Amino acid sequence: MSNQSISNKRHAAALLALSATLILWLQTASGAPQPLKSITLQLDPATAVAQEKGFFKEAFDKIDIKEVKLIASGSAELLGAEAANLNHGGIAVAQRMIYPAVVHHANGLDAVIVWESEPSDKYRTPIIARVDNKEINQVQDLEGRKFASSRVSCYWTAPTEILTKAGLPLDSRKQQGRVRYQSMDNNAAVSAALLSGSIDATAVHLGASGAAALYTSGQVKVIGRSPDDGVYVNGAGRVSYFAMRSFVENYPQAIQAFLVAVDRAKAWARENPDEAAVIVAKATRVPEHIAKFQITDPSQYFFMRGEEDADNVRGNIKTFQAWYIAQGDDILSERNLSDTQVDKLVDARFFKGGAYSVYN
Repeated sequence: MSNQSISNKRHAAALLALSATLILWLQTASGAPQPLKSITLQLDPATAVAQEKGFFKEAFDKIDIKEVKLIASGSAELLGAEAANLNHGGIAVAQRMIYPAVVHHANGLDAVIVWESEPSDKYRTPIIARVDNKEINQVQDLEGRKFASSRVSCYWTAPTEILTKAGLPLDSRKQQGRVRYQSMDNNAAVSAALLSGSIDATAVHLGASGAAALYTSGQVKVIGRSPDDGVYVNGAGRVSYFAMRSFVENYPQAIQAFLVAVDRAKAWARENPDEAAVIVAKATRVPEHIAKFQITDPSQYFFMRGEEDADNVRGNIKTFQAWYIAQGDDILSERNLSDTQVDKLVDARFFKGGAYSVYN
């Protein structure tokens, strides 16, 4: 088969998959990437600030990208949908905690990590219960109780460590634990189940808008937190940005521009939380007090500083992958990454010393 024929088939497949979505990395017949004039990104508190303050415009103008579109997740969107959006070209860069990013890669998503945050903390992803549930006040009260969360998320990794260290492991597909576990990927459904009493507990990012609303309104209480120096805080609970390998190879300057702009937005928001809260509230359609909570509370995860060393990122991934496999992680036990795969997953060009680093 000729190279021209192969190229044409690739074009047709990409057009079919993306349909009306902007094609970000369409190749020309010669194999050279087309100039990127527009880019679509996730709408979140940090990108909202970067857009409103002109940080995106300033960074992308330098490489002749004239349009930046932010798309919001629907209220009913499932956790993990960002991987599908990334794979189908709906967004150029996805934000997710590092454990889901690794699982997506293990499941075949050919993406690379271009940024990782500093370590997490015990406030990030606590176990919560209803305030009016007088029988559940600490993790020890969860024995034999019902716990639900999204499986491929921090809502599983954080409580797995908390409950394992308390001697109360969650159920898995292979073995019954001491806490009944149900996987639910819709945050709204999990919240409804908790408030209705269908489940006894869950884990949340308090810095997410829905969880922040429940917590600040006094409907839920924290009954357990991650160990200060545990595997979740040091590894699995870090935030990451990842992008399709093909897009990164074709448009590394676009990734760099994104990281530069978002880094500026995060720094500005930390210094100007009141003004930033107004921007975030308007863009993401949450009350201003929730927006400010997402910026200033210790549980926040949109405005974290970055991990500069690519080798530290690789080491963190290898460490937490081994720990969760040892605890019976039924996904990574079957589809884990080799050391070589982990090394290739982290693109060092965007970390300190790399050609496209924001830290140089």
